[in-house]
Amino acid sequence: MLLKNEPEITPELVKAHGLKPDEYERFVDLIGRTPTLTELGIVSAMWNEHCSYKSSRIHLRGLPTKGKRVVYGPGENAGVVDIGDGMVVAFKMESHNHPSYIEPYQGAATGVGGILRDVFTMGARPVAALNALRFGDPDHPRTKHLVSGVVAGIGGYGNSFGVPTVGGQVGFHPRYNGNCLVNAMAVGIAKREMIFTSKATGVGMPIVYLGSKTGRDGIHGATMASAEFDDKSEEKRPTVQVGDPFAEKLLLEACLEIMQKGCVIAIQDMGAAGLTCSAVEMGAKGDLGIELDLDKVPCREAGMTAYEMMLSESQERMLMVLHPHKEAEARAIFTKWGLDFAVIGKTTDTLRFVIKHGGEVKADLPIKELGDEAPMYDRPWVETPKRFNIRRADIEAPCSTGEALLKLLASPDFCSKRWVWEQYDHLILGNSVQQPGGDAAIIRVEDGPKGLAVTCDVTPRYVEADPFEGGKQAVAECWRNLCAVGAEPIALTDNLNFGNPERPEIMGQFVMAVRGIGEAARVLEFPVVSGNVSLYNETNGQGILPTPTIGGVGLLADVTKHATLAFKAAGNAIVLIGETKGWLGASAYLATICGREEGAPPPVDLDAEFRHGTLVRTMIEQGLVNAVHDLSDGGLAVALAEMAMAGNIGADIQDFAPDMPGHALWFGEDQARYIVTTDGKTAAQIEHYLNAAGVPAQFIGIVGGDSLNLPGTDPISVAELRKAHESWLPAYMGQVAE
Repeated sequence: MLLKNEPEITPELVKAHGLKPDEYERFVDLIGRTPTLTELGIVSAMWNEHCSYKSSRIHLRGLPTKGKRVVYGPGENAGVVDIGDGMVVAFKMESHNHPSYIEPYQGAATGVGGILRDVFTMGARPVAALNALRFGDPDHPRTKHLVSGVVAGIGGYGNSFGVPTVGGQVGFHPRYNGNCLVNAMAVGIAKREMIFTSKATGVGMPIVYLGSKTGRDGIHGATMASAEFDDKSEEKRPTVQVGDPFAEKLLLEACLEIMQKGCVIAIQDMGAAGLTCSAVEMGAKGDLGIELDLDKVPCREAGMTAYEMMLSESQERMLMVLHPHKEAEARAIFTKWGLDFAVIGKTTDTLRFVIKHGGEVKADLPIKELGDEAPMYDRPWVETPKRFNIRRADIEAPCSTGEALLKLLASPDFCSKRWVWEQYDHLILGNSVQQPGGDAAIIRVEDGPKGLAVTCDVTPRYVEADPFEGGKQAVAECWRNLCAVGAEPIALTDNLNFGNPERPEIMGQFVMAVRGIGEAARVLEFPVVSGNVSLYNETNGQGILPTPTIGGVGLLADVTKHATLAFKAAGNAIVLIGETKGWLGASAYLATICGREEGAPPPVDLDAEFRHGTLVRTMIEQGLVNAVHDLSDGGLAVALAEMAMAGNIGADIQDFAPDMPGHALWFGEDQARYIVTTDGKTAAQIEHYLNAAGVPAQFIGIVGGDSLNLPGTDPISVAELRKAHESWLPAYMGQVAE
């Protein structure tokens, strides 16, 4: 195909587009000729890691994606799950790691914008947002700048758009020094009959461009997200998109209105690779061809080429296949909202992807093969060497239990993240029942009584030590957090953040973590309905900690029957559910107090997790307990401190395991455990009820006073706990680096 002013397709140009020589030859064989520049750009977008999942999709097939409530699983913009009464919840998690490292405010902001579009593209109104953030060593010169920019970007976009940001995670580790993680999750509600998909149907149907104008921001953004970083990463700043939350709010309302009016056949968000991926996916899913006339694309910059328009990742844009007789009505709606509406093409029966611009055909490609023939690699991988568990006798306590507890509470990972979440509006829309800081946030569904619980979790230390057990644990902890507020876990999404898959040890981490996630999801009946894979998260050959973030959604029949973690009243009995063995391998105590990142992580008994979580939910529903908290990072002492601080009341804890070393008892991270509190009369009943069901449970103390009293150490006042917990992050961020 000879075109005017086209550059020669050289090996250097192919390499600059992220294609390996054999991949380029595969593409040439597919089309039978040398591609045009626009075609090279299109295939570089479609076949990069971010869009094609070429290193991961062979392994993702093993995840359980079906369940009694699942309406749409992976493959759509968001997973959709039935919540009864004709209603569904749509949700997904996405990463914006590389853009956020390069330009933290816009990288994080557009990550939020993109995941919100994924949800409302399905026809669901967003009702909650969450995020999981990982930063480098606090002493690294760039960390403070990244924390400040990312948090401001998330708040700036979410607050302006008008969705409550209700939960998340923030962690620090030197392995994220050159590559922070920004994982954004959004949750939306819709009527079941009003769900829309991206599958185009019908020949000759108009293809409509919706939303904001196209500019040059974000070109090659998906390709950049599919490569590891080096010392020149700052030069990639032009590939970071720029977001406008106010335009997105208008786009939301306009899209929901045309959906309500019956105008839409199919609709797709213009996310990674912009117009290219959205158009190809719509046509390929419907076994149709797509023809686009780029002369009709609304542009905000003069002289844009077909190549630039096809690869732009300008934000707040949608592509829609429209019912022809509804065109005038749909146009009027978008005009009312002040947004662009342009018919830029049509569906065809040719199974070709044809791009026209300036009187020339800039691309003519087989549409199905662009996706179906994308490379898929079964990359070599090696299993992470097994670590031996560390015997308790080999871990010497360097300080008292009280000193260790205060040090943990004041550490970057365990300190209060209030400084972060107070910058987010978590009350807008008026349906937030439980604010950030608990085990899971709770959102009322419309006027109630039904509610949704949402959370996201992962412990990268565990995944680094044993990817299979770490993957299982991430799902199990998400499950526990939902159970701890009284919600039935119904489905999960994931964001699989790993290093370079071309390194067998990194690919081994990915493979085994996915297998662990899959096993836990099957046993816990917690299907995976959506997700994202983010690879090449490394800089100069140094990979991040493997971080498969799990986002979970749970259902409450009645939001008034939920639990919180705060101690409620003096005299309440404290009951520990689950077996305590004092497991310290790969624990927070070992890393933070002893300075040792070693040992095997705690094993996860999924049958016990299912049994314990189900019983905890039953007790909450029956009103037998008045406070519930799951045990995870930091073990029993940290959980008790969190409950005391939340309730502003202390507790007297008895020495219920005198033969166990204190640091193992109080800071061991054995799984499948909860703390519950209840009035004194019910405590014996609960203990008997649980033991009869084969669930280990024991009375360990009484709520009361103004101090947390742990055996073998001096009492610590709740005020002292709170001071340690609340001080680090505001002090750290007091002088923001430029």
